[in-house]
Amino acid sequence: MIHFNLKKTAFILSAALLSTAVQASGYHFGTQSVNAQGTANAAAAEAADASTIFYNPAGLSKIDSSQISVNANIVFPSIHYEAESATDFTGIPVQGSKSGKITKTTIAPHIYGAYKASDDVTLGLGVYVPFGSATEYEKDSVLRHNINKLGLTTIAIEPVVAWKLNDRHSFGAGIIAQHTSAELRKYADWGIQQKAKAKASGKPDAAIAAAIQADGHADVKGHDWGFGYQLAWMWDINERARVGVNYRSKVSHTLKGTADWEADGAVVKQAWDSGAMAERGYVPNEKASVKIVTPESLSVHGMYRATDKTNLFGDVTWTRHSRFNKAELVFENNKSVINGKRDRTVITPNWRNTYKVAFGGSYQVTEPLQLRAGIAFDKSPVKSAEDRMNSLPDGNRIWFSVGAKYQLGKNHVIDAAYSHIHINDTVYRTGKASGNDVDSRGASSARFKNKADILGLQYTYKFK
Repeated sequence: MIHFNLKKTAFILSAALLSTAVQASGYHFGTQSVNAQGTANAAAAEAADASTIFYNPAGLSKIDSSQISVNANIVFPSIHYEAESATDFTGIPVQGSKSGKITKTTIAPHIYGAYKASDDVTLGLGVYVPFGSATEYEKDSVLRHNINKLGLTTIAIEPVVAWKLNDRHSFGAGIIAQHTSAELRKYADWGIQQKAKAKASGKPDAAIAAAIQADGHADVKGHDWGFGYQLAWMWDINERARVGVNYRSKVSHTLKGTADWEADGAVVKQAWDSGAMAERGYVPNEKASVKIVTPESLSVHGMYRATDKTNLFGDVTWTRHSRFNKAELVFENNKSVINGKRDRTVITPNWRNTYKVAFGGSYQVTEPLQLRAGIAFDKSPVKSAEDRMNSLPDGNRIWFSVGAKYQLGKNHVIDAAYSHIHINDTVYRTGKASGNDVDSRGASSARFKNKADILGLQYTYKFK
């Protein structure tokens, strides 16, 4: 018997995100500032407030006062799926629901502070969510042996410093401390050997599936701290044009946690209570770990003051998603698999490097009121249906964003934004497990229709 595919845990931590956190390609949360969200995140060169810490910390030298900025994004993802086929390892159709809707509203807060230490030096601190996801299928879904539930929360704490070299050039740097916590639920088919014997004897598949109900599942939780850095430069070419470059480093994680096993099927509960499953390596609680590397990214952005009231923005971001090409999850105990014993599972998602292109603009309607809008194309790192996971029905995205900024006196600024994210319909196909890893899935396929909406609200207080 083989089971439980914690390979998806590796995916959660390095990527996850995104299962239903369909805000950005791969596993990025997608937006860390409501002001930037209003332009589809094209306005990194604007440096409008302390949230520039995330997009380009050199921009802190452009703000006119010490300030604090509090952001909240409410994400409304929607994934409709329809499983075209799902079989167990022996080729017998899996029983259960074949379609459904996966939704999980998520709230992501971000807070940034900036302190003008001198005319040339500005200090800052950002606490933000770079990755996040929440996905849960029906418990009887025919895709349950792949993954049934996952959740990921990543919080980054980043102190930064910006230095103004002269009126044209500024530089910024930050140290990123990133904490990631994740949870996962996956069902396992513990009746493979019985089904194989029954099928060899010539019994009908439907009778075998009805007679042998031997599911178990594991709830996995883990967490880890990882560290990286950020480097940035901003150049005012003249009074109207500005460009910037921002680099965010990779962050390495070793997720350590526990896997809690439990029997579900009536047949297997008796074997579980008798300790027979423990002899095969499945115990109520054990340790598990996985090493992953979140990718580095490089952004080039610009701003042009077309008129006294109109600003134009652009951003191109390259992300090295190809770092997620292999991951191994290691269990504390060896487990019986089809081809012997194994303490780990290996996945090769074969992701590719990606790019995002965004354009936006702002228009100052009145002295206190500014309107903003933007559009972006965000390429998916998934190469094909065979590389896609049911826990990440990822596809190319197009962002449509609008926003508004309102100045309340000298000290208070309020930003609001709305984004609709169109995601290409996607197809997922996978073969059965190899029999060499801790994984009991069979072949399956499904189609997904995805979209997401994001509402954002930001308050900035300027110490003047």
